[in-house]
Formats: sequence, C-alpha cells, structure tokens
Amino acid sequence: MARNEFTIASHVLDEVNCFLSDPGNQAMADLRRVVARYGSVDEINERAREAGKVESLVKRLERMKSPFVKDLEEMAALRDGGKFVALSEYRARISPSRAAWDYDYAKAPTLEISALQYFPWLVAEVKEAVKKGEVLPGRFIRVRKMKEQEADPQGDLLAVRAATKILGATCVETLDTKGVDGSNIHLNGPETITGYFGGIGQPNGHPLQWVDEVLHYYVNYGVDEVLNINAGTVFLGYLLYRMGVNVRFKISVFMGTDNPYSVLWTLLAARLFARPDGTTPLAGFNLSNAIDDAHILKAARIRQELGLDDQVRIEHHITETWKSIVRQPYDRRAGLLELVKTVPNISAKHEGGNPEDEKKLAHPSDILDYFREKKEVEASGDMADLQKNYLLKHKAVNTTAEALTRAGVGFIAAGAHRL
Repeated sequence: MARNEFTIASHVLDEVNCFLSDPGNQAMADLRRVVARYGSVDEINERAREAGKVESLVKRLERMKSPFVKDLEEMAALRDGGKFVALSEYRARISPSRAAWDYDYAKAPTLEISALQYFPWLVAEVKEAVKKGEVLPGRFIRVRKMKEQEADPQGDLLAVRAATKILGATCVETLDTKGVDGSNIHLNGPETITGYFGGIGQPNGHPLQWVDEVLHYYVNYGVDEVLNINAGTVFLGYLLYRMGVNVRFKISVFMGTDNPYSVLWTLLAARLFARPDGTTPLAGFNLSNAIDDAHILKAARIRQELGLDDQVRIEHHITETWKSIVRQPYDRRAGLLELVKTVPNISAKHEGGNPEDEKKLAHPSDILDYFREKKEVEASGDMADLQKNYLLKHKAVNTTAEALTRAGVGFIAAGAHRL
C-alpha cells in the first residue's frame, strides 16, 4: 500500500489558498468587516493590553466604589508578604521523606478548577488556602454569563481579571454567544435533549457574533482566552489569530473530542492555520469524559508528532459535578498519576468535589447551576450551598496535589506560591 495515499496534493493546497485569499470571498470579507469595527489589529491588541493591566482594572473598580478593591489589595499583600504556602514547604509537609530535588517537573500537570462563578468565591478560596497551607489552582474556568458579570454593580468581571493576574494564574471565560442563548430552536432544557446531540450549537450568523463578542471583551477587559464550543467558531478563532489578534481559546468538552482521530483533526487545523512563527491560538482542549486513558495516550502521541506539546494543553477532567453530566462516582485521579509519567502539558481539571464529599451533600454540585442567574440564586437562598460546592472543588484540587506530591511529580499551581 502506498505510503503517500493520505497526503494532500500540492495543487489542492494551492486551490484552498486561492479560495482563502480571493478578494471576492464573502466569508473572509465578513470576518474582516467585524474585526475592522474595533480598529486595526495593532490598535486592538494595544487596547486589550492596556485594559487588561491590573492597575487599569483596579482603577475602574475604584471609580465604581467597589468593595472588591479591598479584597484585591489584601490578595496582593498576601502574595507580596509570602503568605501563600511555598511549594518546598508544602512538599516537605506532604511527603517529608522525599528529597526536595526528587520531583519530576518535566511533565507537571496544571491544577485547574471550574467553574469560578463569582469573585467572592475566589476570596473565600484564597482565605482557605492561606489558613490551611493549601495550593491554589494555576488555571480558573468561568461560566457565568458575560453580560451579567459585566453589568454587576460591584465589578465582578473586573475583579476576577485582576485577581487571577495578582495570583499568577490563567483564566478562561465562557462567552454568551451560543445555542443556549435561544438561537438554537431545538434547545429547551432536558425535555429537548435530542437537540443537544450535535452539541450546543452556534447556528446561522452566530460565529460572526461570537467574534464580535470576543473582541468586545478583549479590548475592554483584556480577556485573552475564551472557551470554544463549535467547529465554526474554532475555525474563526484560528483565522482571527492569523490576522494578528492575540486571543487564544480552549475547546470545550461539549465539542465531544472523544478519540485520537478527532484530536488529529483538531490539531491538523491548528498546524495548518498557525502563524508563520508556528504559534497557534489553540491553548488546549477538554477531551470527552468518555475517552479512556489508553486513548488519551494515543492522542498525546499525535500531539507530540505534530510538534504541539508545548502549545496545546490536554485538559482532563479528574472530578465532575455530581449531577447532570456523568454517571457517578467519577474520579480519574489514579489514571492521572499514570498519564503524567509520559504525557506533558496536561491539566487536572476539577469540576466537582471528591465523590465521598459530594454524596453527603443536601445540595451537591450540579452543572445546571452554572446557567442560573445570580438574582435567582440569591432569591432561592442557594448561594451559600453553591459556594460550598466550589470550595469542595478546591479541596479536590488539593487532594490531587497531594497525590502528585506523594508520587514525586511536580504540578503547576498559581504563581503566588513561591518555590
């Protein structure tokens, strides 16, 4: 059998390039038109850089007379005063018999938590971490509606952006432009579950609306990494980056990437539409909960062979919300300990508490809670329960950190933790 049977003929690539560069290509013209509303690419990046500075964010909070300013000042003081547990101290406590140099940093996974819905939850998490000598995750995922947090009179969006920078962590926002905003006529909760079979969806003109929303939050708040759930917006994310706009994205678990061939297709696009310097906006992707560890390994080999180990993180769910997404108990920590022996640049994502904690709760974590409006949560009296759910996810993060430490594996936590 010929070894080149799967290669793409050069004339086909030429035809594709002609299509993409054709001045009459309406699809590309529509994208350029949306971007042009915000100025030149250089202007867009400069506006975002300025808006995303901690001092810029805090000044806006001060003008709002937000009580969150004091919380941010306290976080900065804790960081500057060395109040977050040092990783050397943490390791000495968890694994006292292991020498400080006897840790594998080459394949250190990133500790990740989802979803950070409200800034006060982060304040509570920071206090708990300092009090108990725990580590903070290096990566925070948010799912709160963007328009709601932008309109928050206390400045929730501004405060979270500033706080994660102060703590030295990355933060991903989930945009509003998606099928659950009413645009997908098939979706109406569990009673229309078959409408979800093709994913949440971003029908009709939504991909361009998504680009518009991306640019709005980029230039006004410095939001430079967003969740991506649809093949159309993934493609536009690649093109936006090729244009020079420095926004990256991660692919959601809702895309259903559940096998090595799906990973290959995703990564081929990342390589094909990389910038001339080889960089890609694809920061990572959540694999489906259904993929097993053996096939994660196969997917990781494909990523390695395409030269994307350092750029594209494999984000792996270790725990999941107790309700509305997977069969429970769901705990993949043991598998993670095996994967990190050979797979670099992987996230240990904690979407739920440890199963032994969740099953005891009157209000266990539920992914449907992510889509509730704040005013409804407060009116129902559930806010305290939801914060408790979040803090149990923080506990699960630290259970994973402890397991990795006992195994002699390093991890990536918030940068506020000095060595």
